[in-house]
Amino acid sequence: MGTKLSVNINKIATLRNSRGGNIPDPIQVAIDCERFGADGITVHPRPDERHIRYADVYELRKVVTTELNIEGNPREQSFVDLVLAVRPEQVTLVPDDTAQLTSDHGWDIVRNFTFLENTIAIFKQANIRVSIFVDAQEAMMLEAAKTGTDRIELYTENYAKTYTSNKENAVAQYARAARAAKAVGLGVNAGHDLNLDNLKFFSESVPALDEVSIGHALISDALYYGLENTIQLYKRCLSK
Repeated sequence: MGTKLSVNINKIATLRNSRGGNIPDPIQVAIDCERFGADGITVHPRPDERHIRYADVYELRKVVTTELNIEGNPREQSFVDLVLAVRPEQVTLVPDDTAQLTSDHGWDIVRNFTFLENTIAIFKQANIRVSIFVDAQEAMMLEAAKTGTDRIELYTENYAKTYTSNKENAVAQYARAARAAKAVGLGVNAGHDLNLDNLKFFSESVPALDEVSIGHALISDALYYGLENTIQLYKRCLSK
């Protein structure tokens, strides 16, 4: 099937919220992204609703026909309640807090094992696929599998930062982590700072990559290239 592209539309909501009203409309943008070839829509609602609002997520559930992926910190009960009410195809558990501008690290699975195991069981009981946000640590994949998660999402900021200086070295730990994840039966997603410059090499180098979720770079590129063309450019990066 190849690697799927899930478009994170948080930045559309940020632009809307900066002015008030409903321009641009994140719900319409989600519909358009699917029409232009996106394989899924990702949102990361936060308690302060500084970009995607909880109300948006309910509206998205009504219109998304590919896959809806909701990211967030399950230590917030409001997030857990939202996911269980909306029933997305996938929930991605991220260990950020309300003070963070954006996600900047993966789970310490050993330290948070019991919490993750219990939380994952709640979502899986609701027939929601679960992915957990992790750093590219090969040894952590077995621990991830023990939690009961379906997938892991590799946090790719370090790859993006070091790509221009030595791309082979930058991607090596991600390839090893992906192989280790696949060896214990986990699906592999990836995201954070992937863009048109570094995505193709990442996709070619990381084995059996199921999905990437991309927001900031893709929405920024759309300002220059247009949304439809940009989505197609990203999908070409993922084609084998």
